[in-house]
Amino acid sequence: MTMFNTGATDTEADTLVKDSSDHDFMADVVEPSKSVPVLVDFWAPWCGPCRQLGPMIEHVVRQAEGAVRLVKINIDENPGIAQQLQVKSIPAVFAFKDGQPVDGFMGALPESQIKDFIQRISGKGPSEAELKAIIDRGMAGLESGDLGGAAQDFASVLQNDRGHPSALAGLARVWLKSGDIDKATEILNQVPADRANDPAVEAARTALELATAAPADDTVTARLRETVKATPTDLQARYDLAEALLAGGDQAGAADQLLAITALDREWNEQAARTLLLKIFEAAGPMSDVARDGRRRLSSILFA
Repeated sequence: MTMFNTGATDTEADTLVKDSSDHDFMADVVEPSKSVPVLVDFWAPWCGPCRQLGPMIEHVVRQAEGAVRLVKINIDENPGIAQQLQVKSIPAVFAFKDGQPVDGFMGALPESQIKDFIQRISGKGPSEAELKAIIDRGMAGLESGDLGGAAQDFASVLQNDRGHPSALAGLARVWLKSGDIDKATEILNQVPADRANDPAVEAARTALELATAAPADDTVTARLRETVKATPTDLQARYDLAEALLAGGDQAGAADQLLAITALDREWNEQAARTLLLKIFEAAGPMSDVARDGRRRLSSILFA
């Protein structure tokens, strides 16, 4: 089950984050930590990084829906507990469990690392880093043709986070590889609106866009091959051939033609060849041979 939904009611959310003091530390931190982990954020009004961390950690704690609580202590007004814990710089965050500090961090961490910290403390499943490793394994399986294994990896991530953009994008790619464009479209439509611009999602949408192009007639493709063979400098014929090959699912062949165009004339047709080439790399995925080999060859052309 994912710990980063937003289903908490306003009343519940209000109990998840509170200001406290040295006097109330036992009641607000030590006692509650015997039933749920409590994070203590030591901060001060003059501290710039504290102002950066504060709203971010509050947001992540509320998203965790009760997996942890957050107590904020202004050390200017309440220096006692901070001194006992030997806090030497702020912001400083301590995690309390069973009445004792068990972990912590200093400084304004990125939101992803705060989520990792909370997941580790609350024991609510794999961290973002662990989820990424599963995604990477799924993408490798997808590239090697192990669609079943890739689907299982992406599904396991979605069990922890139903809206995980990379997992949804990966699962959509599995259906694309299986030839089910409708199912791939359905999966991509499940991406939450606030994650729709994730690079993995945009790449999967590009792959879907290219996959839905109408395939060219074999006769047309053969004629274009003959034209290119007879007149290698006919860049429009090469581009048309690339589109025909791409519509037929031959990404590598299409990339070859587009790279040849770029080598002959980088600026041809307002860099149309390079633009379509980058779309192919995006659609194929960063781990694909098409993307890795193509990017290497493109760099050699551009920086020769």
